[in-house]
Amino acid sequence: MTGQQVVVHRDGDLLAAATAARLLTRMVDAQAARGSASLVLTGGRTGTAVLENLRALPALHAVDWSRVDLYWGDERFLPTGHPDRNETQARAALLDHIQVNPARVHAMEPSDGKYGNDPDAAADAYATVLAAAQPSFDVLLLGVGEEGHVASIFPDSPAVHETQRSVVAVRDCPKPPPTRVSLTLPTIRQAEEVWLMTTGAAKAEAVAAALTGTDEVQLPAAGATGQHRTLWLLDDAAASKVPARFTPPLA
Repeated sequence: MTGQQVVVHRDGDLLAAATAARLLTRMVDAQAARGSASLVLTGGRTGTAVLENLRALPALHAVDWSRVDLYWGDERFLPTGHPDRNETQARAALLDHIQVNPARVHAMEPSDGKYGNDPDAAADAYATVLAAAQPSFDVLLLGVGEEGHVASIFPDSPAVHETQRSVVAVRDCPKPPPTRVSLTLPTIRQAEEVWLMTTGAAKAEAVAAALTGTDEVQLPAAGATGQHRTLWLLDDAAASKVPARFTPPLA
């Protein structure tokens, strides 16, 4: 794994726009190298804003979206089409507006899906999808919470201690909704590149702690690293407590 890189943008709007352009280039490069690409999506305000900005790019169709495998890092275990589901938000922001191959859009099962209201079964089913596809994630997008959670892996939770399973059900989340399905840190670390995106002064302490070696059990973002690149995409406020050695001039 290479070292962690930090890119600081002046505000959240610029961060989302710049990340969308960066992501488009990365998908184009992946397809040029091997004919397809693989992307893991995240939810949240910034994750959705990136997809909205991607949709607006004039070069959007430089990517053949029918040859992109799409996954999710986590999902809120809610009914199909619920507005709080990450899948619902991603479809509205981007996926419903491009030519995706439905067979390559790998959404996590909803609470009214084929496994009913059983998040463990939904997690096992997604693990089976991953095992069958053996994807090499080109980019895995993550948000970062104020307490340092990523995906639905919260500090000192059963999920952060998981070392064997690729996907787990998460219950009693400190943020609503309480029940979710999430990739685990070992799965996240299989990605070629992990991009951690976050904004605001409330995230500053968690970002600085993750970059300076805090244990992943206490701060899961510290354990979210890529095989070849770990990229922190921050606004000025979120970067305000990062040691100077990590932060280049504002972009």
